[in-house]
Amino acid sequence: MRLSAIEAAKKFIQTEFPDCLGAILSGSVAIGKETATSDLDIVVFQKEVNAYRESVMKYDWMIEVFVYDLESYKPFFDSDVKRARPTLPRMLAEGMVIMQHPELEKVVQYAKETMLGGPPKWDEKTIEFHQYFLSDLIDDFIGSEHINESICIATTLLDKLHEFILRTNQHWVGSSKWVYREMEHFNPYLTKEIFQAFHNYFQTGEKSGIIKIAESALEPFGGKRFEGFQLGK
Repeated sequence: MRLSAIEAAKKFIQTEFPDCLGAILSGSVAIGKETATSDLDIVVFQKEVNAYRESVMKYDWMIEVFVYDLESYKPFFDSDVKRARPTLPRMLAEGMVIMQHPELEKVVQYAKETMLGGPPKWDEKTIEFHQYFLSDLIDDFIGSEHINESICIATTLLDKLHEFILRTNQHWVGSSKWVYREMEHFNPYLTKEIFQAFHNYFQTGEKSGIIKIAESALEPFGGKRFEGFQLGK
């Protein structure tokens, strides 16, 4: 029987990084959403090291280790905040500490404050830009009569719709499964409505639910946008 996730993570750190400045187990196993294919995401802080990422197999676990020092993590952290996809800040703020260190405590506190503060607010021009391209996607979806093309448009529409809703509410966005997780964290009821509409479309081909929700998201900003939009003039 293989070691538990926590046991394996602690043994890995004790063996491979015994003198580190703290380590955190993050990802699905740390938040109670482990699956049969989950790996161990471990963030390690070292003294004076260039940031790197490595994939290894240890103790019958796939392990992704992210190694930083107290300076080299900052550009990755800041980049995540700027793009509003807080991969590293979330790993640090919500992960499980598996090796304590005073320096790590400071980093974790900074990450928690960052997560609570949310991403940078979109200005009016940025909202208009995304409003225009979301409007264009909606029209493409309405007009598409080719099922395979419509599926491609729908998947893009889900991503852009989630981004527009969350960023206009100064909330973090996600990618892959984190699209759903960030939406649910923001508004579980709206998320249920959105994903039910997409379920219905993929099962029956009925577009009206998606169209209604997408157009509703634009209403507080004047609805769909086309005439008068300019870029680079």
